[in-house]
Formats: sequence, C-alpha cells, structure tokens
Amino acid sequence: LMNEDIRIHSWPCSYYLDTSKQWVSGRLSLTPVAIKFTADKTGELLVNFHLSSISEIKKESSNLIFSSLTILEKNTKHWFSSLQPSRNVVFNILEHFWREQLLSSQGAGAEAAALQSTKGKELTGLLTGSQKRLEDTAKVLHYQGEQFDNIMRGLNKIEGDMDVADRLLTELESPSWWPFSSKLWKAPLETKPKETATVSDSKNQEGIMIRIPVIITHRTDSNVKPGKLTLFTSGLEISDCNSQVIHRFESKDVDDIRVHTPYEISVRQRFIGKPDTSYRLLSAKMPEAIPILEMQFSKKIQFLEDALGFVGARKSPQVDLGTSIWQAATGLLGGVVQPSSPVGGREGMDNDQVQLQKQEKISQEEAKELKQILKKLKGLALETEAELERQDEALDSITTSVDRTTLNIDKQNRRIKKLT
Repeated sequence: LMNEDIRIHSWPCSYYLDTSKQWVSGRLSLTPVAIKFTADKTGELLVNFHLSSISEIKKESSNLIFSSLTILEKNTKHWFSSLQPSRNVVFNILEHFWREQLLSSQGAGAEAAALQSTKGKELTGLLTGSQKRLEDTAKVLHYQGEQFDNIMRGLNKIEGDMDVADRLLTELESPSWWPFSSKLWKAPLETKPKETATVSDSKNQEGIMIRIPVIITHRTDSNVKPGKLTLFTSGLEISDCNSQVIHRFESKDVDDIRVHTPYEISVRQRFIGKPDTSYRLLSAKMPEAIPILEMQFSKKIQFLEDALGFVGARKSPQVDLGTSIWQAATGLLGGVVQPSSPVGGREGMDNDQVQLQKQEKISQEEAKELKQILKKLKGLALETEAELERQDEALDSITTSVDRTTLNIDKQNRRIKKLT
C-alpha cells in the first residue's frame, strides 16, 4: 500500500501563529493526504491537517501582509508568507493535490479508513492493486496488438503494390502488340490518394492509453503551470490546460525518465552541442501512469531513492504476467480458491473460506470481495496470455510477410536491370 507519510514537496516559508501573534519561520510540507508546517527553531509541528478538511486555498494580501497564501481548514484560516521559490509555485501544487483529493473516491474517509485497516482490507488492497496493474498491462498489450494489425495491413498493401509492379514489369517484358498498356499504367496512380488518406486517418485515431492532470516545470523555467500528460503507444505528450501541445516526445526521442517520487517524474531528451529538452511533471494521479511508462520505457526508466519503495512493491510476485498472478494471489489467501480445483468443488471452497476467516479475522463481506477480485484476476491473466500468444503468431506472420516481400523486391530489381 502507498505510504501516506511520503513527502511530495516542502518549501521554506513563514507561518502566522495566532496564539503568540507573530510570524514563525519554518517549512511547509505536502504529503499525499496532508499539509504540515514545522518550525525551524523548535522543530515543533505547528500545522497538521488532512487535505479533505480544506474548504478553500487562496492567494491573498493586505496592507500588512504581502504575497500570502491562505488555507481555510474547517473554521480556521492559516496564513503562510515568504514562500520560496514563489507563492504561485506553492499555490499551483497545493491546489492540484487538494482538488485531486476531493475528486478521489477515497475523499474525506481516507484518514478513518487508514486507522481501521484490517488484514482483510490489506489483502483486498494488494489484490486490487494487482488487478489494476494487470488491467494496465492488458491495455498496453491491446494497443500493441492494434499496432501489429496495422503493420499487417501495411504489409498486405505493399504486397498488393508489388503485384501491380509485377504486372507492369510483365507488360514491359511483353511484345509491343500487347493491348492493355495504358490501362495498367494508370492503376498505381489511382491507388495513391487512398493510401495517403489511410495513413493520416490512422495517425488521427492513435489510441490514448492514459491522460492525467499534471503540474509542469520546464528545464529553463523556474515557474510551474498546470496542464496534462497524455501517454500514447508511440510516445507521450505534454499540453497546457487549453489542450495546446507544449511538447511531444516520440518513444525514440526519450533518453531517460526519472521517477523522483511516486508522484513526480522528469522526462529528458539529450542533444549534442545544445541544451537538453527536459520537463518535470508532478501529479496526484502519477501512480496510475508510472506502470504504463515502465512497460513502454523499461530500459530508460530510473527509480530514484524516494521512489524505490514504490518500485519494490510493484516488483512483487503479485504483479507478474500470466498465471503467476493468479497463483501469487491465491497463495496470499492461503488457498481460499485453488486454481486447480474442479468447478463442482464448492464445498471445499466454503470450508477453506470459513477457516481463513477464523485464522485471519476476515469478515464475510471481505472474503466475498476477495473471491470476486480473484475471479477477475484469473480472467485477466488468461486474457493476457491469449493476447500474448496471438501477438506471437502475428509476429511470425509479419516476419514471413517481410521475408516474402524482400525476395519479391530482389526479384523485381533483377528484372528491372535486364530491361535497362
């Protein structure tokens, strides 16, 4: 489960302490679910409240207080000033995480749920995470399969063009009295506009794997601005709030992706003799995008120290492909459902379920939910395996088609040489 104490960001600032009517210097910190302020001199934690308890975040100033940030928490107004690097940077990041917390299904109950965690909830969390990651994997495989299908269609078109070229060469090799020359010469010209249209259509219909709101920092810009990150099968795109593209990285352009924390990454393209193109992206939804980035850029992605716990959890046996997911999940449950058990073995399953409830104090509702998740996991694992097998066959077909086309091209080249 995600560590809720992980520090996403912290900023030097001053906090107005109402009890002593004075400003105290210290650090304002943000975690995935809370805001904290620690005094520099005493190390005392003066502010600590849940994001869901905030009702308003504003940029304010008065005759006495300039460039301040106020956070209305329940009925208490907290004042922060002298924010570094700037008030706008802190405001944009805090507002983003606050908004995402409100939109999140966990909502205000996140704090209470964490306190009441049981073994059943822990297992449900683990399996739900595995299910989500397997769904992400299936999504990537689905788009990859579509790319293979597009390649096959392209190769079929090439083979069709080769047939036309073959007929044209036959005409050139034929006697001058052959009656169909003008008709045959027009054939390839008629097909060209159609092919161009198809290529542009497929580009426009490119599949989006995930789109999340982000806070963007450019390499040359100390300020931050809200925007969106979109992951495609062919690369990734960073755009502003108005969906205007700021930068698009094709997969081959990305030199490295660094995961600073589960909520922050940086993407870089290196150049020789000129500055690198680099963007730093922060998002409350980044944990959903990282597994897809890891699939796409496995050799280019690097998890830094603060993100190692996150990758460690993701590398556990529960997230392996194929039947290993099913086996690891059922192993966690101590045999609630055995994948090898016959369909009619309902009695044994119920006994195991009762035994598990006694041993681990899992409620009936939790055991029922775990069984449903396991059922979904098994279905997803089987679908993933079937898709992998289909893609293996597609790769074999593509290889065969490419070999056949290469031989055909060599053959036609020899025929053209003879004609010239």
